[in-house]
Amino acid sequence: MPPQLLTSQSEFNELCQRMHACGEVAFDTEFVSEHTFRPLLCLLQFGTKEEMVAVDPLDGLDLTPWWEIMADEETRIIVHGGREEILFCWHAIEKAPGNLVDVQIVQGLLSRGFPLSHSAIVQKVMRKRIHGKETRTDWAKRPLTTKQIEYAVEDVRYLIDIAAKQRRRLKSTKRTEWADQECQEFVDTLVEAQRTRGDAWVKLPKLGRLSQLELGIARDLFRWREGVADKTNRPFRTILRDDLLVDLAHRHPKTEAEVLSSRDMQRGNYKRHAADIIRVIQEASQTPEHELPEKLKSDSVDHSKQEEHVLGKLLAIALANCCAEADLSPAIVATSNDLRDFVRWYLGDQGSDVPKLAHGWRYNLCGEMLENLLDGKISLRVSDPNSDHPLVFELLPDSPEQ
Repeated sequence: MPPQLLTSQSEFNELCQRMHACGEVAFDTEFVSEHTFRPLLCLLQFGTKEEMVAVDPLDGLDLTPWWEIMADEETRIIVHGGREEILFCWHAIEKAPGNLVDVQIVQGLLSRGFPLSHSAIVQKVMRKRIHGKETRTDWAKRPLTTKQIEYAVEDVRYLIDIAAKQRRRLKSTKRTEWADQECQEFVDTLVEAQRTRGDAWVKLPKLGRLSQLELGIARDLFRWREGVADKTNRPFRTILRDDLLVDLAHRHPKTEAEVLSSRDMQRGNYKRHAADIIRVIQEASQTPEHELPEKLKSDSVDHSKQEEHVLGKLLAIALANCCAEADLSPAIVATSNDLRDFVRWYLGDQGSDVPKLAHGWRYNLCGEMLENLLDGKISLRVSDPNSDHPLVFELLPDSPEQ
């Protein structure tokens, strides 16, 4: 029996009523994002224990009933790599999912692989082989074929069963709280990034060479570009590339001719904004000094001190060994930046926030061991070179008083 494709508002509303009564829904989407400011939602796939359904939103369906369910804490929403699903919900009703489980994150807490693809998780947890993602499909093109709909719905077929198996393993390994925290942090981080999009200019490349005034210009050009992209629903790169934005902030040209003096600014889609760019630069140049951003460290050199590099590498070895023993992915525990943050914090950088490895389940799992390693309280030796965790970290006996 071919999968069901809903296209009418009444059918969708009835589906939402059934899903709300279930209390647990598998959810996935298909979208295109190459030519718009935000991804265009082209298909929604839902799975419950009773049915699997695809919904076509391109005929103007009001999806609010579903987004409200997704924001409801009573309904568990199960996704895989659910970044866009979270953002679709947030942008639709400015509410975050209230009870979301991402099986990709959870699997990282239960095995050495992270992030695993959907098909890899299905094979690992369910022992079933399925197709990969339809990466070449134009999901905005209509009509969709039966095969395309079948492929799309396949992405939610096993999510509820996978989540159930994962819950049992989380309970047996006493990691349920870890999973709850990580899934919630995933949602919170994405939503906070949307709330503070205007501050994302600090991630532009090569800001370290700019003066405070030039940083203020870069900030205002970034926010202007954000507004134009949102209003015209076009990608950032078609309005002004990051590198060109920083170059303009550095040169702060005073005429349109000076704006266009860079060869790459000769493109038509850039040239049309020359007058607006001059206006933004002129206004930003009048910013009072106390309102300008603080000077950033130069990114032409590595900010980390040599001892941070060396100690960070040592901690990475210890972390990998610890995670191998615990059978979970180091990638979900800490990045190299997290390790350097931990070293800075240990060395007394009081201006930094408490690092991820210094509290919560991460500290209990390996943070305390890493701290003891930095304290010189742990010795390192090779136990079994053929083991997947060949190193042994042992607490040293207390040194006798001098």
